[in-house]
Amino acid sequence: MSLLSRLNTPGPKRLLALDGGGIRGAITLGYLVELEKILRERYRKPDFRLCDYFDLIGGTSTGAIIASGLAIGMSAVEISELYQVLGGRIFGQKKGLFQRLSAKFKIDALESELTKIFGDMTLASERIRTGLCIVTKRADTGSTWPLTNHPEAKYFKYNKDILLREAVRASTAAPTYFEPEAIEVGKGQVGAFVDGGVSMHNDPSMMLFLMATLRGFPYHWSTGADQLLLTSIGTGTWPQESTVADVTDNKLWDWAGDVINLLMNDAKEMHHLLLQYLSQSPTAKPIDREIGDLSQDLLGGRAALHYLRYDAVLTQEALSKIGFGHVDATSLHEMSAAENRGVLAEIGAAAAQIDLQRDHFPAVFDPA
Repeated sequence: MSLLSRLNTPGPKRLLALDGGGIRGAITLGYLVELEKILRERYRKPDFRLCDYFDLIGGTSTGAIIASGLAIGMSAVEISELYQVLGGRIFGQKKGLFQRLSAKFKIDALESELTKIFGDMTLASERIRTGLCIVTKRADTGSTWPLTNHPEAKYFKYNKDILLREAVRASTAAPTYFEPEAIEVGKGQVGAFVDGGVSMHNDPSMMLFLMATLRGFPYHWSTGADQLLLTSIGTGTWPQESTVADVTDNKLWDWAGDVINLLMNDAKEMHHLLLQYLSQSPTAKPIDREIGDLSQDLLGGRAALHYLRYDAVLTQEALSKIGFGHVDATSLHEMSAAENRGVLAEIGAAAAQIDLQRDHFPAVFDPA
């Protein structure tokens, strides 16, 4: 079956959304390896890949690297093993002190590794085996760009020749960490792109839901708890708390980072709220102490999707419950700490053993 036929064939559809978070993408891969194992056992196919299950895979930043690897047919195990090498090289080449006015890390290693993985594949490449969405931010216009490989997308004729490695590189160009990526976008235009994480969609779940259902996008998939499955996987979460003294003592340069974190966390929580409000969700968690997990709320009285959200909690208490109480939780929060990639993968695997339940994936969504 051709990609276009797969995307346009009626019936239940499955979406996979992968968060940004730098080296903490190793947590995501811990979940994906376990999910791939579950599906291989269910279908009794030892070579079954996640691209055989999910009809649309989307990611932001580090999630874009993983999503693109899955979409071209790499197994979760292969990407996880690659990630251990990749993380050390990407975050291991810091610029010299006087070179850091534009970005903290050298771009050479990232570009080299992406070239090894994706070569000269474009968004139109036939090697992309399922629907793909790479979320990035066009900084010169302030617009969020969800780059997709759907041949009938409105701007595909302009974007189809964008190299996959360039699209991924754009989505990972976190300000202060890496320099922006300039990409030719058609009609002689060049755009300056930065990390999709500085949009509202560091967690791309809502973007994928909108892409799958809004008329302006080409997918036009049906809604319903038995028609649309959205699986969302994070890169670790923890309470965002500071002391009053710390906040009131903030300097101008402190606020630069703090405001970004505040906005990103608000966007993530709003996405969870809306998706739980719209869905049937066996993984629903409390949004806050006032509205709870929305289990008694359903917008319109009919579920628009079956929503699953998985994320490892990086607090000392939560780590202790899964056997990692000896690890300093706060040391895991920095997204460029490449030395943590091994233990992050182990934490993701351990959390997945508990969180991923086989009955979370109803039989109605089994591939035909």
